[in-house]
Amino acid sequence: MTADLTPAQRALFDAKNFATIATINPDGQPQLSVVWCKTDGDDVLISTTIGRRKHRNMLRDPRVTILVNPADKPYSYVEVRGRVTMVEEGGRELIDELAQQYLGGRYPGDDGTDNVRVIVRITPEHIVAMGI
Repeated sequence: MTADLTPAQRALFDAKNFATIATINPDGQPQLSVVWCKTDGDDVLISTTIGRRKHRNMLRDPRVTILVNPADKPYSYVEVRGRVTMVEEGGRELIDELAQQYLGGRYPGDDGTDNVRVIVRITPEHIVAMGI
């Protein structure tokens, strides 16, 4: 069963806000990463590279939680619990699009590396919101 973001919740993910994604380590412990994000319809998109801990965790167990909490409204947040799918196609373009919003230019962090970028698509199954 999927859940739908409200326009205000979608706007929070689409603004220049940092989000935190939680994945599940092999031993069951949560693993958290601060990420850039945007929406595509009701899905939340992030970028990562093949082989990072969160990537390996999501391959093994696609259940995640992502929470966005704007700095200017510290008691407001939107939490999306759902499952991910990942694709390589468009991975570089997504990180550059996000970098343009967050940094004002293309993403330089993969330059000179053999990193392969993937798009992580989080499809909401449950949404919790406070103050939004």
